[in-house]
Amino acid sequence: MELSKFREEFFRKYGNRTDDPVIFFCPGRLNLIGEHTDYNKGFVLPCALNFGTYLLVRKRNDDRLLLNTMNFDFSDSQSTGSIKKNESGQWVNYPLGVISEYLDRGIKPGGMEMLFYGDIPNGAGLSSSASIEMVTAYAVNELFKAGLSIPEMVKLSQHAENTFVGMNCGIMDQFAVGMGEKGKAIFLNCGTLNYDVIPVELRNYQIVISNTNKRRGLTGSKYNERRGECEKAVKYLRSKIHIDHLSQLSINDLHLLDELIPDETVRKRARHVITENNRVLQAVNVLHKGDLINFGKLMNESHDSLRNDYEVTGKELDAIVYEAREIDGTLGSRMTGAGFGGCSVSIVARSRINSFIEKLGKAYTSATGLKAEFYLPTIEDGVRQI
Repeated sequence: MELSKFREEFFRKYGNRTDDPVIFFCPGRLNLIGEHTDYNKGFVLPCALNFGTYLLVRKRNDDRLLLNTMNFDFSDSQSTGSIKKNESGQWVNYPLGVISEYLDRGIKPGGMEMLFYGDIPNGAGLSSSASIEMVTAYAVNELFKAGLSIPEMVKLSQHAENTFVGMNCGIMDQFAVGMGEKGKAIFLNCGTLNYDVIPVELRNYQIVISNTNKRRGLTGSKYNERRGECEKAVKYLRSKIHIDHLSQLSINDLHLLDELIPDETVRKRARHVITENNRVLQAVNVLHKGDLINFGKLMNESHDSLRNDYEVTGKELDAIVYEAREIDGTLGSRMTGAGFGGCSVSIVARSRINSFIEKLGKAYTSATGLKAEFYLPTIEDGVRQI
């Protein structure tokens, strides 16, 4: 993103070149392993990326909120005194929800002129929504001296997405884009919010994100259905054991699923959560050792579980993942994000990147009729002022 062009667009929309706007940035996120465990209060291992959402913002002398983006035609104007959700599901609901959360906490931001620009592929599952939320939360916190910590902004942003937007997401995405560190993944316990940073030393390998270009609408997908199935599993298990969520069970408790859950579908969902938590724990251990080969194997196992037990992959993700595994130089490949489309993540030898992209692109188009896009990200810091 050329910041000079971004600033010029801000002045074109809002005028007044005397008062400079302030620029903030929040990355997107990539989850290396630990999928659909976050809302089950389990373990995840995401990292922040080098692309995300930029926000130019300038305070006004009234209570008007003016929201524009360079990504879509839709814009909005509201008063901080009566923030209303856009019922057609427009992008403005993410920043509006965050500002509404500040108001609910007795912190009243004044009017603002806001221009957003995102270079996260929309609908790719790399967390553009959390990026918009957290860049807004951080900007409001800085401009109006609200005094919130980043973990507090993480919780505020998640609550905004749950209640204002209506997406029943876990906390991983907001945490990853808020707390990310360069060159490191975040080993997060979503139940306690205890976390550690884990060096990701790729050496002769590269993370490759492959976008299926199969768009997914999270709120309209089966995401909320999966949450409900996990909650149903907990209810079955409570007939004999006291638990509040599935992540309180370890790999040694798998036998309880057969004993206490009569519904095969619900049993499979619970099995994924428990085994995926175990894979995250193993992944942390092998990364500490710099063992990328076994990390790749864990990625493969994760995708297989997401396909067979959690059933959130679909034709496109399966095609791009399983074709990737057949290409020389690939250590592992799995879907990342909520599924039902979006992206995969692979670990590929740097010397084979061009061959990987060429071969996988052809194989994927042959299998699905869609054209994939490929990104070579780096792991960077979280939300910040530029």
